[in-house]
Amino acid sequence: MERRPDLQRASQEPRFAAISPPWAALMLEKTILDGRDTLTGLIDGDCAIEEIARWQANAMPGQTPPIHAMLLTLKRFSAVNLAYGPAAGDAALATIAGRIVQFARDEFDREWLVARIRGGTFLLAANEACSRERWQWIAEELALEIARPINDLGSNSNVRLWPRLALLRALKEESPARMMSRLGEALESGRHNPGERFCWVDGDISLPGRPAQQLEADLISALDRDEIKVLYQPQYSCEDGRVVGAEALTRWQHPELGRIGAGPLFAIAERADHVGQLSRSIARQALREAATWPPHLRLSLNITSADLASRDFADAMAEVLFETGFAPERLTLEITEQALLAQLDRAADRLGRLADLGVQIALDDFGAGFCNFRYLKILPLDALKLDRSMIEGVIDDKRDLAVLRAILAMAKALELKVIAEGIETPAQRDIVAREGCEFWQGFLGAHAMQGAEFVASPMQV
Repeated sequence: MERRPDLQRASQEPRFAAISPPWAALMLEKTILDGRDTLTGLIDGDCAIEEIARWQANAMPGQTPPIHAMLLTLKRFSAVNLAYGPAAGDAALATIAGRIVQFARDEFDREWLVARIRGGTFLLAANEACSRERWQWIAEELALEIARPINDLGSNSNVRLWPRLALLRALKEESPARMMSRLGEALESGRHNPGERFCWVDGDISLPGRPAQQLEADLISALDRDEIKVLYQPQYSCEDGRVVGAEALTRWQHPELGRIGAGPLFAIAERADHVGQLSRSIARQALREAATWPPHLRLSLNITSADLASRDFADAMAEVLFETGFAPERLTLEITEQALLAQLDRAADRLGRLADLGVQIALDDFGAGFCNFRYLKILPLDALKLDRSMIEGVIDDKRDLAVLRAILAMAKALELKVIAEGIETPAQRDIVAREGCEFWQGFLGAHAMQGAEFVASPMQV
């Protein structure tokens, strides 16, 4: 059997990060089993130190491995235990651990690890070249991911846990134990400045990198220099495992700062008032490439609130479809609840004009927000895309499975297809297929890849 592209990259994956479902997709060495945190499945601090030491030992002679680390602690976590009980506090920690692992998988190309140090304190480290500015961006994006509401801790709960983070770029010949010590000292000193959520171990919180105006100028030039790339993550049929299409994902390969993910990229574009230009550039690049794919493969594009706010959004998208020759009925636009919070009726009108052309509309991250059912009444929806948080507990938790079944029953009644996102294990894939999801995507199938690699990859799993 031919190996899938994601398995061919196994040597580049982290040797360990988490070792219990739903994140245990990686093979682990037996030697670390005693260092497992039974609550979250993460390794402990001692195992993290051993792994970082291995990175250093495997470096080429005379070279310093580009190790970056951040230590984060959850602010006011004790209040969750007081308000909802220790069991709810444990559930919150497990949720946060899963978010950190998933974030790391999405962000890093080389070796990384996630460890639980104690209580609500976690370590994220990466053995990957990274500018100081990018490491701060990564910390900011991770903080936002961690702070997403946790909605299942109790009746009418909507808990947000904001982290405080200490960041470090390893010094030459610095021991892992010394890194941990410096991170801990910086995190502790940060308690005296409650307004500061990020601190560097050298005490310098300011960034000596490019100022905001220069970054904005870099972005404008990047659109002309073709530095902003589109990757594709395959989507599969639950019925027979066939590849049915792919979701377009964005990365900016900055010539000096390295890779910049979609979150910081769009934040820079928003400051520069170039979100529309950036979105159109991404759409044009993705549609032009997808037009060369076999005709049975679909393309999914993410749509932002700035896109929907533009009066000419529908006309501009129709124009790009015409220019690239991509059939509208092969395109799915994915829109999140966050992008719909303002002027829902206006969004429904603009999406409806594209739906009239044959474009399909999917409500993305369903279940992660407030699930306003008015969206289901007003928007011209064809599909719901379940957030990975709707999938993580369905194997072992009867309540999670009941929620999944309820969503699928509602979708069936509304004649909506359902896409399950974040599938990482065969058991998750099998259960969403059994319960009636039409499609799935996730690391079980493949990571995001270049367009040529996507077309050349096996069309079935």
